[in-house]
Amino acid sequence: MKKVYLALAVAGVLAGCSSSDETTAKSVVPMTAPMTQPTAYQQALSKQLDVTKAPSENFDLTKWKINLPYPDDKPERRGKVMELSKDQLNNQVPAFSNPDWFFTDAKTGAMVFRVPNQAVTTPNSKNARTELRAMLADGYNDPKNNFVVASHTDAGSYGSVGGELSATLAVDWVSLSGNDAKSGAHATVIGQIHGSNNEPLKIIYRKLPNHEYGSVSWNYETNPTNKADRKDIKHDVFGHNKLSANDSNPEDGIRLGEVFSYDVSITNNVMHLTFKKNIGQSNQVVKVFDVDLSKPYPGEAKDTSYAQDWMYFKAGAYNQCNTGSSQCTNNGVDKGDYTQVSFFKLNLNQ
Repeated sequence: MKKVYLALAVAGVLAGCSSSDETTAKSVVPMTAPMTQPTAYQQALSKQLDVTKAPSENFDLTKWKINLPYPDDKPERRGKVMELSKDQLNNQVPAFSNPDWFFTDAKTGAMVFRVPNQAVTTPNSKNARTELRAMLADGYNDPKNNFVVASHTDAGSYGSVGGELSATLAVDWVSLSGNDAKSGAHATVIGQIHGSNNEPLKIIYRKLPNHEYGSVSWNYETNPTNKADRKDIKHDVFGHNKLSANDSNPEDGIRLGEVFSYDVSITNNVMHLTFKKNIGQSNQVVKVFDVDLSKPYPGEAKDTSYAQDWMYFKAGAYNQCNTGSSQCTNNGVDKGDYTQVSFFKLNLNQ
């Protein structure tokens, strides 16, 4: 069953890796949104970060690998999307960063993920990404890289039963171009749980160019036997997931540059989601959702659930705007054809 409520609380060696012309932002100043006034909470987070350090020196990334939106130059991965292993991301000297796509914000210390609208992608996607993937073991095909829920009949073969991913972040930018009738236009995924084939969780931020506020939502993708029967079940968190330019500005949403948080906790079989905005202020808003991953989603007869599936966490910026299905252009970051997300906190507990 899903439970929802609102509460008001008082309270580089590789750093200079070459990339193709269509994916490079070097010497080009990105189009940016007006600066939002940082809250006391955001300022406190920034004080814990060092603007002179690479992301892996400010954040614990020891259980993460990363994909970046340019071609890999390693012989064994030639022609594929750039990928850095846990070791390459964390133990390289000097520590890895990329001035275009993955770096530390010089003012806030945040870990910045930037992605163009079109670039080399992973095999099963049409969308570019700068995104972390949790790796609980070393061998890519090792089941212990992944987690399961308590109902799994072979849970001991996996790296964890459940786990928790929590993040405090701001979406700095989403693409200006795109067909607003397409859900991917003006949108980016900022956190995921990925299964062997489908995704029990995608957390999405979307903002239309003529709106001051964007919307945060999350999707549960059903896990049917027949791939053709897959469907996304959408849930609004802040704002509304399906808006067009003709719709009213979602004033209960989130501005570009505004800090908010999500927490994803898998305990036994239940995925427990907590979202917060206006953190630490008298008008703080909290929204909570629960989904039992060991059972079909209520009302979805073709959903087999994720009871016997393996899964892993992802976090970063997975740009949903592309030059195909969402009809976005790719004229460069200076034209607003990109997405950018800044993380002030990122914790993986597994």
